[in-house]
Amino acid sequence: MMNPISKSLLLSVTILLLSVTMYSCKTKKVIAKAAPAPVAQEPAPVEAKPEPAPVPEKEEPAPAPKPDYNFTNVQFEFNSDVLKTSSFQSLDQAAAQMKIDPNAKFILNGHSSAEGSVEHNMSLSVDRANAVKSYLVNAGVNAANFEVKGYGATEPLTKNDTEESRAINRRVELKFN
Repeated sequence: MMNPISKSLLLSVTILLLSVTMYSCKTKKVIAKAAPAPVAQEPAPVEAKPEPAPVPEKEEPAPAPKPDYNFTNVQFEFNSDVLKTSSFQSLDQAAAQMKIDPNAKFILNGHSSAEGSVEHNMSLSVDRANAVKSYLVNAGVNAANFEVKGYGATEPLTKNDTEESRAINRRVELKFN
C-alpha cells in the first residue's frame, strides 16, 4: 500500500507531466511579420519595339518532272496479238510517264509483218494496238487518252525479207499526240 505522501507526490508529478505535455501540444500562433517597405526602383528602360520577323517567302513547289514520251516499240510474236512478257517493263514505264500528265493524248499505231492477207494484217494490227491499250488502262491510264490505229503491213520499219526483219515490223508504236 502506498502512504498518503507518496500518493500526493505521484499525483503532483502526473499533473505536472500532463500540463507540460498539453502545453507542448497547443497550437502556436504565427506572428505575421510586416512586409518590408517597398524600395523605389528605377523604371526599366523602354526597349525599342522589335521589328516583326520577316515573312518567309513562300517556296513554290518544285516543278513537276516533265514526262518522257520517248517510248520503245512493243513487239509481238508471229500472227499474235498477245503481249510478250519482255514488253511489260517498257509498258510499265510508259504508263508511269503517261500518269504524270493525265490529260496527254496518245496514238497507238499497230503494225504487222507482210505475211498473210491485207485484211488479216489490218485486223491483227488493230488488235495489237488494243492489247497495248488494255495493258495501259489496267495500269491506271485513262482509256479516253488513247486513239487506236491499225496500219497492217503498210509501214514497215525494215524490209520483210527475213524472219528478223519481219519480227521488227510486228509492233505497236506509242506516239504522243
